[in-house]
Amino acid sequence: MQGQTHPPVHSHSILTMTDLSESLFPIPTIDCRSGDAGELFRSLREKLSPRGDVVSEAGRQRTIELFGEALSPRAVVQRICEDVEQKGIAALLDYTARLDQSELTPETIRVPEADLEEAAGKADSEFIAAIRRIRDNITEFQSAVLPRDAEVLRPVNGGTVRLLQRHLPMKRVGICVPGGAAAYPSTVLMTAVPAKTAGVREIAVVVPPTEFGAWNTNILATCHEIGVTEVYRAGGAQAVAALAYGVEGIPRVDKIVGPGNLFVALAKQHVFGDVDIDSIAGPSEVIVLADETARASFVAADLISQAEHSPGSGVLITWHEPLIQQVQIELEKQLKRLPRGDLARTSLLDYGALILAGDADEAARLTDELAPEHLHISMSEPEAILPKIQNAGAIFMGHYTPVALGDYIAGPSHVLPTGGTARFSNGLAATDFLKRSSVIQYDEAALKSDANDVRLLAGKEGLTAHSASVDIRLDD
Repeated sequence: MQGQTHPPVHSHSILTMTDLSESLFPIPTIDCRSGDAGELFRSLREKLSPRGDVVSEAGRQRTIELFGEALSPRAVVQRICEDVEQKGIAALLDYTARLDQSELTPETIRVPEADLEEAAGKADSEFIAAIRRIRDNITEFQSAVLPRDAEVLRPVNGGTVRLLQRHLPMKRVGICVPGGAAAYPSTVLMTAVPAKTAGVREIAVVVPPTEFGAWNTNILATCHEIGVTEVYRAGGAQAVAALAYGVEGIPRVDKIVGPGNLFVALAKQHVFGDVDIDSIAGPSEVIVLADETARASFVAADLISQAEHSPGSGVLITWHEPLIQQVQIELEKQLKRLPRGDLARTSLLDYGALILAGDADEAARLTDELAPEHLHISMSEPEAILPKIQNAGAIFMGHYTPVALGDYIAGPSHVLPTGGTARFSNGLAATDFLKRSSVIQYDEAALKSDANDVRLLAGKEGLTAHSASVDIRLDD
């Protein structure tokens, strides 16, 4: 199964390029000072929005092999989720064998705790030390954002109303960790540590049975170091369904978090309502908002760092016109020497852009309109423009704060809203693993004091039983 893709914006330049001895990378460019730039900007915004029915020809053929017909990704996910819900562990194991070519049993699908401990012993000591430092950084930040219970005591006519908002951790959470093309111990850290900080006691990790997943020493060692003992060799939509509905040996969870490909994202969307989810994630993305002090080499590196996720989007927005060509030169240089340069090159051609704004205010407005997952403000005084930005998953300030710091070590989770959803959603945090409940307590005198207001509103709404539930307590 392929990762999430969107129709590309074709390479097009509306800036006049001068003859240079150095080659320019042909990334799409948009001059917002020109009246004909609107369509390109709309196309850019559209391709970054959440979609779910685009599939490659290879993916189409794979679907025919598995299901005997050409199904859309949504139809594939619906079929898999319904099978797992109805047939339980048998369906989970069947799809694991067919999609991941891994023959497992109800007894072998869970990674034994001894294997987790063994992996921690085999892992590089410097890696283990880094995992512990990062765990502590995340815990420090996530602990700081946890809310406190709030209490209000309201005296009314000789009585008392007690109002309380309490926060309790969810009992059981499921975490999806990718493992198809690379190993991601950082995902384990950025999802499980916030959950543990919130007080979640049961954390179930699902990770594909691959060399980058459930057989990966670093993944298993990370789980062991942060105290996660429940790890399952399963991935894709079938793993999401198993967490949501529960199967033999894997109790259902209250919430599912973590990234994945298109099929994982659609499966999370499918099971939402049976469980909570963090988001429906699309390709990784960054906007670099840069002024005349930004170094083109830094900007190019920032764009490539997200594009190498493949798919991944990198967008520069600046009002300093010379920076456009300087970045194009740097992109061409850097892509040639990076191991994943070819993958990043394709992503930038399909999902990247260099945007020239009229001024800083227009740059801020365009950034807010795109509502990026990551926003890097590469300016000498980033604080000056920060108040003008509302929509961004995570914001990185200044020339020496690359997004990689947030991806790996800073403390806030790197699970962030994509595809423009930062307009209305937030990055994952310890607070997302808490349930809020309001607690309301009246004594008799307080009930008498507020009874007439209840009767009045109940009468206006025609809900006479509401009034009666108050009257029966005060009739005597």
